[in-house]
Amino acid sequence: MTFDELRKIALAWPEVEDGTSYGTPALKVRKKMLARLKEDGDSLVMPGVPQDEREMLVESQPKVFYFTDHYRDYPMVLIRLSKAKRANVEPLLRRHWRTLASKKAVKEFDMNS
Repeated sequence: MTFDELRKIALAWPEVEDGTSYGTPALKVRKKMLARLKEDGDSLVMPGVPQDEREMLVESQPKVFYFTDHYRDYPMVLIRLSKAKRANVEPLLRRHWRTLASKKAVKEFDMNS
């Protein structure tokens, strides 16, 4: 999977827009970070993943999911896009989008899906 493929998926959702974060391409919802490409150009910084879930993801699919000491204390996971499939990434992205988007946008999206 590539960031561009991920971008196309997310930009179809209400209130998602392109942005930058720490100088890298990012997807934002109402000015808040949905996800961003890490400086290595392959890893996605995916917020909204509690640490216990992150541990399960890393344990079950270490080639796809990982984290560094920098993110240890944050509810985030890093995803190697080159090793990830849409089925690995989209549910996490969509779940985080639901927490950032307006209730109205989520409701309209659910009604039209």
